[in-house]
Order: sequence, then C-alpha cells, then structure tokens
Amino acid sequence: MQVKETQNEGLKRGYQFTLPAAELAETVDAKLKEAQPEVEMKGFRKGKVPMAMLKKQFGQRIMGDAMQEAIDGALRKHLEESGDRPAAQPKIEMENGETWKEGDDVVVNVSYESLPEIPEVDLAKLKLEKLSVPAEQSAIDEALENLAKSAQNFDDRRKGSKAKDGDQVVIDFKGFVDGEAFEGGSAEDYPLVLGSNSFIPGFEEQLVGAKMDEDVTVNVKFPDEYGAPHLAGKDATFECKIKAVKAPKPAEVDDELAKKYGAEDLDGLKKQIAERLEQEYAGAARAIMKRALLDQLDDQVKFDLPESLVEAEAGQIAHQLWHEEHPEEQGHNHGEIEATDEHKKLAERRVRLGLLLAEIGQNAEVQVSDQEMTQAVLQAARQYPGQERAFFEFVQQNQAAQQQLRAPIFEDKVVDHIAEQAKVEEKQVSKEELEKAVEALDEL
Repeated sequence: MQVKETQNEGLKRGYQFTLPAAELAETVDAKLKEAQPEVEMKGFRKGKVPMAMLKKQFGQRIMGDAMQEAIDGALRKHLEESGDRPAAQPKIEMENGETWKEGDDVVVNVSYESLPEIPEVDLAKLKLEKLSVPAEQSAIDEALENLAKSAQNFDDRRKGSKAKDGDQVVIDFKGFVDGEAFEGGSAEDYPLVLGSNSFIPGFEEQLVGAKMDEDVTVNVKFPDEYGAPHLAGKDATFECKIKAVKAPKPAEVDDELAKKYGAEDLDGLKKQIAERLEQEYAGAARAIMKRALLDQLDDQVKFDLPESLVEAEAGQIAHQLWHEEHPEEQGHNHGEIEATDEHKKLAERRVRLGLLLAEIGQNAEVQVSDQEMTQAVLQAARQYPGQERAFFEFVQQNQAAQQQLRAPIFEDKVVDHIAEQAKVEEKQVSKEELEKAVEALDEL
C-alpha cells in the first residue's frame, strides 16, 4: 500500500492510499487457496474445486473484502505511526470507483480532522471560591409554614357564608351532555377546593359565591384534547348541590405536623428541613464554583479546534434553542435552522472545554464505575413510568445512550479532580447572596 499526503493545513489531513492491482490479486489468490480445502461444489469432491471456478464464483466478493481489509489496515497503521486522533470518522472515497475494473490499482482518498494537542494546565494555579450557606432559622420557619399550608384542614364557615377562592366546597353533582347523563359524570359528597384547577376549566369559578344548601347549575365545555374522546369538545351541564362551605385552616406547627412528614417530633422535622436546605445550598454553590472553574480554563487555555466538531455543536445548540422558543413544535419536521455567530461562539467554548476536560480526565485516569452508571440509568428510567424495563434494554443495546448518561458523570468527576488540585477558598454567604450568584449564571 502506497500512502501520499495530499493535505496538511491546521488540523485538516488528507491522504491518498494506492493499493497496487498485483498486491490485491495476490491477497485474493491467498484467500481463495486458504478457503479451497473446505469448499464443496456440485461435480467436485470437497477441496478439489479448481481455482478458476473458485475465482469465478467467489472472486468478486473476496476482492471486495480484501480491498476493505487493506484500506482499514493501512489507515490503522497510518494513525498509529502519525499519532493522529481523528475528531470524527475519517471520510473515505474511492477515486476511480465508477471506472475501476479488475486489474486496475485501487486509489482511495482519506480525509479527516485531527484532534489538537491539548496543552498542559497547572491546576494548582486555579483560584476558586466555595460558597457555603448555613440553614438560617428564618428559612426553616418559612419551610415549616409551607408544610403547614400543604397539610391544611378545612373548617365549616358560618352558615350563609359565600364560598371564596381557596375554600373547600362539598358537593353532589351530576353531569349531562346533550341532555343525557354520562358515565363518570356524577359524585356525592365530593370535596372540591376552589382554585385547585382539578376540574374542567370554568367549573370551579362558577361555584365561587355559592352558599350551603344552594343548587347551582354549571355550564362548561370539555377541552378539545380531553382524555375521553366521546366527551372532547362537547358542551356539558352539571347540576350541583352545595352541602358545605369550608374555609382553609393551616395545620399547627407541632409534633403532629412533624409525624405527617415522617419525623418523630417537631425538632426532628426541623433537623430534616435544615439538612435538605443545606443540600440545596451546597448544590447551588457547586454549580457556581463549576462555572467559575470552566470560565478560568476557557480564558487560560487556547488551542485550535476541529471545525467539524464546532459546526456540529453549533447546529445542535441552534436546534435546541429553536425548540425552546417553539415548545408547540414537538417533532423535527421543520426547516433548516441556521446557527448564528453567537451559537458558534458558545459551540467553540463547549468543544474546547470538552476536549480539555477529556484530556485532564484521561491523564488522571478518571473512571465512571458500573455502580455510578447503574444509578444514572435508574434515575433516568424514572422519567418513563411503566416502561422502565424497556428503557433499561434500550440503554444496554445503545452505545450512544450509554455515552449520553456517562458523559455528565465523567465531567463532574473531572471537575472534582480539578477542584482538589486548585486553591479553594471557602466563603460563608447569606441565602440571598447565593440566590443572586445563581441568577447571574443564567445571565451569562
């Protein structure tokens, strides 16, 4: 195999591989001779089929296999000798593919972008700030109040009181469509909280102002996308009997409330809340430190980037942002979305940091364990209730899906490794200061 360089500009590489016809013929003959002892053909004993017949019967297929093996082997050898790491699958084109015939040399053009040399980074020179926020009593009290509201009870209002938004009304109701009662459209002693939006749009609003012992007729229209097709888009009438009007009353903040949320007593519940708050604060603080770390790396480390990776990432960013701006469009049957300069700038950052973190992680021998992958799959499977098994099987058989789950775990572990080498200063801040820092992340 003869190899000639045709391009060497920046990260772009081009080579022409020439497989002489005689060399290809020798390989084909060798493969036929190797297979001859096992070949059976009508009119000949096993292993006695003439070479000429073997070549006529199997020559074309074996020649194709020989071409592929020779090209793959030459490319593999070239990459080992050059040290190039293609950024994507090399493009391989047969130059004389349309006119090639047996007896001609095989000429193949190979092109790819090589991954750049990643400069070493002195991680010890990085300076990071790790924010910490104690669970303040005011935050704990606020959380307790919210829990009490969630566990609220309802007390009867004074007779004759009008139902307000947020009140609970106990009703008997019966629904009719086209003058006929429909299945599932009636109930007795049903406790409905006005403003909860648990009934058909427009239903609860018509009960505001109702009094106990009143009869109220509610006229609504079922949504066009309603789950029951025979009711979707239909006008309906509900005859309602108001049996009670109750005002919301927050639960007392006491040991009984604590037991409702799985704690032994109020002190135990406060401790749980404090721990949860501090976990939330720690997660936010880590996100802030990670952004600062990536910003410093992006500022300090520069190297050439493969254009193909940047273009692909920019296209993905543009596509994702387009769908965020058009949430009504669920499919991908839309026109081409052109990446802007802003998309390309963000893509360059992502590609640069991705390559850099991969290099740092590889040099530090960072690994994602089987246990970590299992946890990631379990967490992702929760998004598909009832289809967990199918999701597991999909991930097991799909390398791209596995990589999609593995990548963020690997990145976080590399970030942790870098933070361990960097100079980290701990700083205690208030909840409000932490929130402002988190808001600033979205502005960047």
